[in-house]
Amino acid sequence: MKKYEKLKIVMVGAGSCSFCPVTLQDILLSDLIGSLPLTVSLMDIDGRALEVSRAFAEKAIALSGRKAALEVTTDLDAALRDADFVVAAIEVDRYHYWSMDFHIPRRYGFRQVYGENGGPGGMFHTLRNLGPTLHIARRMEEICPDAWLINYTNPEAKLVEAVLKYTKIRAVGVCHGYDMGVEQIARILEREPGDLSVTAYGLNHFGWVTSIRDRKSGEDLYPLFRQKERESHWLASWDEVGLSRMMLRTFGLYPYPGTNHVGEYVAWSDAFLASAKIQYFFDPAAEKPWETRKPPRFVYDFCSNPTAIPFSEKDRDKDEEYRERFVIGEEGLRRSSEYGIPIIEAIAFDRKTEIPSLNLLNKGQMPGILPDMCVEGPCVLDGEGIRPVPVEPLPAAIAAMINRQGAIHRLVLEAYLEKSKNKLLQAMLLDPTVSTYENAVALIDEMCERQKEILPELAW
Repeated sequence: MKKYEKLKIVMVGAGSCSFCPVTLQDILLSDLIGSLPLTVSLMDIDGRALEVSRAFAEKAIALSGRKAALEVTTDLDAALRDADFVVAAIEVDRYHYWSMDFHIPRRYGFRQVYGENGGPGGMFHTLRNLGPTLHIARRMEEICPDAWLINYTNPEAKLVEAVLKYTKIRAVGVCHGYDMGVEQIARILEREPGDLSVTAYGLNHFGWVTSIRDRKSGEDLYPLFRQKERESHWLASWDEVGLSRMMLRTFGLYPYPGTNHVGEYVAWSDAFLASAKIQYFFDPAAEKPWETRKPPRFVYDFCSNPTAIPFSEKDRDKDEEYRERFVIGEEGLRRSSEYGIPIIEAIAFDRKTEIPSLNLLNKGQMPGILPDMCVEGPCVLDGEGIRPVPVEPLPAAIAAMINRQGAIHRLVLEAYLEKSKNKLLQAMLLDPTVSTYENAVALIDEMCERQKEILPELAW
């Protein structure tokens, strides 16, 4: 067990407006981390984004009263020097490429409801982020081989599987999807999330709740949850949880985190996400978003009522919207519910910690699920590292759906390593949202051409 005399935490992709502000605040609000000499290194290849992060970090450090050295660099090797923990949240021109991932497969008849982690869109998202993620891990092997990689980048399971299989770096994938599921269950039960003890596991963005108990009494609340779900209004948060409710009724367990993520792995989910029709909607006769690199507004789901805006509404400039995410509110710094910093606290300070949902290779944790597939489940952490908690087998139908994705993971990673369109085609033809063989071939060729500046070079 390593004894830490100091801490250097590197944030790769420090321009991430989703994870940089919350991670930095979590670092500065940790008394444990603050008890050691601390260096925070912000690294990003986008110099403009990095300057926004620097200004935010300087203000946050001053408000916290902590003594923390701040490094800001576009040089990955410089950032990794003497690193203890590396937090990665990377994405290049996220919405520009996502809009293609969402639209183009549907044009070929693929029934995907989203394009982030699963389906054909998720495959191209994986191929774009695999190279940079493996590059980070391989530079860590050379510069800071004992450091941990804490990954927030999606597609989470495929990227973490690649790092753990193809490098010697200790890595873990982190996602807040579990907490989204707990919050949904609490709303249906009309209780507070903190009053519940929930066990859930499976695949990232396709996890399944196997136990719901009262945290104090230990009472099994699953029967009550099933009853209340049946009694609940069918349209309540329908775009978010309608599919989850139907899967509960069909397969006996409640999936998380919500329709647009769970539905990526299911052939018949397109009837359960009405907002899919307006995700990045544009008029193809009048607009060319991929040529102008100005994708339209992204819609997550209908629960936030995204169409209830005035006709005079104008979408904000991308830079303006970005800067608004790096703002500290009147309430000051706030600790988030993300798991990245609790992982660091547990390992660096030998603090036994239970985290309900982390992504690691399946080394026997989940019976009936492919070995060495990246799975998401409960873990115990301390100074010795991260130990997955063994769980009960999932029902056969659920395990079959997850194992199909495990085979797709393997083929997509092989497609990257072998530069093979044929391996990518195999993965695509296994996907439950596929339309036809001819369309799968055409989709691969079109996407490889449209995204050639960022995808690995693949050949038939």
